[in-house]
This record gives sequence, structure tokens and C-alpha cells, in this order.
Amino acid sequence: MAIIETGGKQYAVKKGDIIKVEKLGGKAASGEAVVFDKVLLSDDGAKTEIGSPYLSGRSVEGVVKGEGRAKKISVLKYKAKSRYRKVRGHRQPFTEVEITAIK
Repeated sequence: MAIIETGGKQYAVKKGDIIKVEKLGGKAASGEAVVFDKVLLSDDGAKTEIGSPYLSGRSVEGVVKGEGRAKKISVLKYKAKSRYRKVRGHRQPFTEVEITAIK
């Protein structure tokens, strides 16, 4: 198991997991390999390593499965007694990654 950081968020991953991370941009096409080098914690069952803030020489490898957009959320602005209300929608883009190895 490892804890990685990408897109300003932290994810606990192990081999075979499929995670949805913040969109990786133009550098990740479907089927392409991706490497996460910001590893915060690594645990192999017998030994636990904690970085400060990151572990050097450690990385997590994955394969991009695809990209998409999350479910729509409504953002409502409202002010009482002034007839002011605005509703905006937002769908956050994500990249789906399958973890293949923790090194």
C-alpha cells in the first residue's frame, strides 16, 4: 500500500486499484503509462516508511484507463429579502488510472 499525492489531493492505493484523480491534462492518453513520484507513505506489510514530505526513490506506476466528467453539482447563490438567486452547474473532469506497480 502507498499514499500518493496528485492534483493537490492524497490517495491511498495498492496494486490493481482503479482510482479517479484530477485530470492529468494533455500528458495522458488512454492506455498510456503514468508515474506518480510524490509518494508520502509506503507500507509492504512488514515495514512502513514515512516521507518528510516525500519518499525519495519511490514511485507508483499506473495505466490511464480513460477520462471523464463527474456528476453535475449545483452551486446556488442566494440573498434573503432581495430577490437574488443564481444557480450554476459544474462537472469536474477526472482521469481514471489503474495502479500497476508500487516501486
